[in-house]
Amino acid sequence: MVQNSPHKEALKTQIREAYGRVTYTYTTHLKMMNRLVNLNKTVKYIQIALSAIATGGFVGSLITDGLILTCVGGLFSTGLLALNLYFKDFNLFDEIKEHRTAADNLWLIREKYVSLLTDFSVLSEKEIVLQRDDLQERTYEIYKLSPKTDSKSYAAAQKALKFEEEQFFTADEIDRMLPSHLRSPKEN
Repeated sequence: MVQNSPHKEALKTQIREAYGRVTYTYTTHLKMMNRLVNLNKTVKYIQIALSAIATGGFVGSLITDGLILTCVGGLFSTGLLALNLYFKDFNLFDEIKEHRTAADNLWLIREKYVSLLTDFSVLSEKEIVLQRDDLQERTYEIYKLSPKTDSKSYAAAQKALKFEEEQFFTADEIDRMLPSHLRSPKEN
């Protein structure tokens, strides 16, 4: 068995850390995207509800000539206007799409780091350095074009990765997902 040089071991440590950072960022973008999807749904439902109540109030006031229904319609119409004005400069759909794109791009980088770590023992130091440098450059390009995430999304990613093992599978879980002929043999 060939002994790894101290430099090769340092490379492995650096690549493992880079893998961890990319996995965190990937998961953070997914969490941010999910939060924005939920916010978008909530805003849409509130807009529909406010619009329906405002319209109902105005239609009801026409039928019954009631001042209270006119006030209700006006109040909810004002609420709808305020909500629409607040969210007019937000394009949640585009932001969701940007986080999805960032996550998709980071997924590929993450998988390439796993492949590099898998092939590590059969690669020369020069090959490892070249692949590492390429992955760092590609990761930088993705980060440069990606939208920013927030601390809530990072905290959710941290919880998912540390405590819920969200991006990881046990050997049994993988076996249950694979067709029976590809499963690992069970030890007795």
